[in-house]
Amino acid sequence: MMATARNPFPDGFRQLVAEQHVALRAFVRALGVTPDWVDDLSQEVFLIAFQELQRFDAERDFGKWLRGIARNVVRNELRKDARRRRIIHEGMTELLTRRDCAEATLLERSRLSALRDCVEQLPKRSRQLVAGRYGVGCTATELAEQMEMTAEAARKALSRIRAQLRQCVDIRVAEEV
Repeated sequence: MMATARNPFPDGFRQLVAEQHVALRAFVRALGVTPDWVDDLSQEVFLIAFQELQRFDAERDFGKWLRGIARNVVRNELRKDARRRRIIHEGMTELLTRRDCAEATLLERSRLSALRDCVEQLPKRSRQLVAGRYGVGCTATELAEQMEMTAEAARKALSRIRAQLRQCVDIRVAEEV
């Protein structure tokens, strides 16, 4: 079968993916991507490559082309991650960015004050998890590594802490009314 302008690979894209996937995953990991995201980003690279296949020069090295795409995908992830980490907590940020914080309703100010008090009452390890997740913006996997626990344990602990904080805030606000 002869290569065409539309498909420069006579043996098909599927075979190229089979030949390149291990090396691409290793390259993506070497760029500093956490193990949890290597497969997703590698798959994204292959999808982009497939969509842009007609632009690829069959005389060039396909693996090198994929690595170039991978670099761009990882750069885009860095930009997205930087944007995500700029906002500590969406709900709190929304509250604080209203026209003027002084205009926040009494209930909102009360809830915010209660939340601060409730966080201060948490055990040290729980405060560290909250600070890491919502202050620094760490993922569950990153927190797990820092706190010497599994990512699933970190997610469950954060879920329990959020429920505890919600209950604490509700009680404190109800007491004030």
